[in-house]
Amino acid sequence: MSHEILHPKHWKAARGYANGVAASGRMVFTGGIIGWNAEQEFETDDFAGQVEQALRSIVEVLAEGGAKPEHLVRLTWYVTDKRQYLASLKEIGAAYKALIGRHYPAMALVQVVALVEDRALVEIEATAVVPEGE
Repeated sequence: MSHEILHPKHWKAARGYANGVAASGRMVFTGGIIGWNAEQEFETDDFAGQVEQALRSIVEVLAEGGAKPEHLVRLTWYVTDKRQYLASLKEIGAAYKALIGRHYPAMALVQVVALVEDRALVEIEATAVVPEGE
């Protein structure tokens, strides 16, 4: 693996994310990915459903750059309602594990007033680093 999880030994364990990641290799970035399909159509107004679609789209974009979910080093989540996020953690966790696995990059989550697409409940930016030679 070309990355190292950065976690000071005296800090409480992070659950579901990393506090920091050091990596080297080819960098792959996504734009803000929202929960619509390849036809830019929303199939659901369910928060967890939109997260699942956004993660599925991130995996597809990463693949175009030769990256896999385990190459993720950072995810930045923008949500319109943190209460919906917190209420959907079980479903989000299941979708995350199904699509990304048990790989937890550095993450941040920010509540925003709105996203450009009115029906969007979540937007996620991803950064991956593909190891040299892969």
